[in-house]
Amino acid sequence: MFKNALVSVSDKSGLVEFLKPFVDQGLRVVSTGGTLKHLRENGILAFDVTEQTGFPEVMDGRVKTLHPRVHMALLARSSNSQDEALLKKEDLEAFDLVVVNLYPFEQAKARGVKGDELIEYIDVGGPTMLRAAAKNHERIAVVCQPSDYEWIASRGREKSPLSLQDRRSLAASVFRHTAAYDDLIAKSLDGEQSLTLSGQVVSSLRYGENPHQKAWWLRDPAVDGGLHDAKILHGKALSYNNLLDLDAAVGAVSDFSEPCAVAVKHNNPCGVGTETTLAAAVKCAIDADPVSVFGGIIALNRIVDLESAEIMGKIFLECIIAPGFEPAALERLQKKKDLRLLEWPKLAVVRKENQFRTVAGGYLVQTPDLVTTRTPEWKVIGEEPSEKIWRDLLLAWKVCARLKSNAIAIAANGRTVGLGMGQVNRVDAVQHAIERMNRHRKDGDSSTHATDVCLASDAFFPFPDSIEKAADAGIRWIIQPGGSIRDEDVLAKARERGLNMILTGRRHFRH
Repeated sequence: MFKNALVSVSDKSGLVEFLKPFVDQGLRVVSTGGTLKHLRENGILAFDVTEQTGFPEVMDGRVKTLHPRVHMALLARSSNSQDEALLKKEDLEAFDLVVVNLYPFEQAKARGVKGDELIEYIDVGGPTMLRAAAKNHERIAVVCQPSDYEWIASRGREKSPLSLQDRRSLAASVFRHTAAYDDLIAKSLDGEQSLTLSGQVVSSLRYGENPHQKAWWLRDPAVDGGLHDAKILHGKALSYNNLLDLDAAVGAVSDFSEPCAVAVKHNNPCGVGTETTLAAAVKCAIDADPVSVFGGIIALNRIVDLESAEIMGKIFLECIIAPGFEPAALERLQKKKDLRLLEWPKLAVVRKENQFRTVAGGYLVQTPDLVTTRTPEWKVIGEEPSEKIWRDLLLAWKVCARLKSNAIAIAANGRTVGLGMGQVNRVDAVQHAIERMNRHRKDGDSSTHATDVCLASDAFFPFPDSIEKAADAGIRWIIQPGGSIRDEDVLAKARERGLNMILTGRRHFRH
């Protein structure tokens, strides 16, 4: 099937098993350095690339394959008589199989390698060989991923040659691979200016937001950690919508240091609870809106115990994600056949990266929206909040930043009690949040005692009408950015109705 191969890899897994049947059929192998040693130690006759070039490796191996006698054999066109004549003159045989993968830059970076030592993990010869072979895919099968060995080997066993489309697909894989590799290096050297999109496929998904849409899950190799690190302990494969909701839930729960549970539905928090124990936080989050939480996703920032599992096990949920699960809690939750359970130990320290959104013909990039908490620049208009009130103000503020704008979050006693999001005007968002608060308020429920309720707005109030609605609902504490040309009118109305106002100076739109 193949006659002449050039092989140089960092990842040697499966290489010998892949090559041996072809070598037994007469394949000649040219190799380099550690790969050459590995092949010879495993019984495969391989020629040193220096025998091909007539020139030794120099500069500690920095220069070994960058030579005309390598690249003539890579780039010679089968349909070009001059190319063929040159190979004959130089006594060279064209390569028809190239197996190359690159220096492990990503792994070295993940280990903490830095500076000049990390620079040595930038591959030069590898990408050059891969790109040359991929360019000449009409005659060369080029392999850059060990995961491709098996299907190519199966063709050999069946004595079925690779088609032009097969070789074209392998070439495309190479260009994706080298583009991602270069992007990773660029981001490592100068992340601020490296705004390109590249990724490695984690998996294809059953479909996108709707069944008629195709979808894939990719990871950015330049980012240290992400949802792809979460281990699925139970349940079926994740969907596109699951991943969006998991990301929203993890982003929200990571804003809190105390035990916290965040329930998400359709990419919006629908219930958030904070307490001294995880089980109490879970109960708060579910009680915040027991209707909306049905079929939702819950993220937690503590290891799930049996008490928390018992509470969550009583309702229908799509997913639960947490840093871990106690054995008894896992056993309890695994009784629900379709419930997806994800373990991600680093969930609470997730790193927020640049955010990308597609637009027609391109995309937008922005830095993440980090929610500030209680800085000296914040202004208190009216009564100074107690520590208990501050806790609920900050809870409402953090949750509001995670809702689709226009957004309003109402909180009391460590949990959300009413959320209004995605409205085209602010007064409607206020109205929706109040309606939800009243709908789920139970008789005698002290968690929504009027004087303890705090309201947060993701942006300023353009008119006093929202203040009127809040006051009519008995709310006395509001936190918002300020900055409206009618701030004085809004503050005057707050004073008139006995409301206290905290102005943060920073808005948190989430379009």
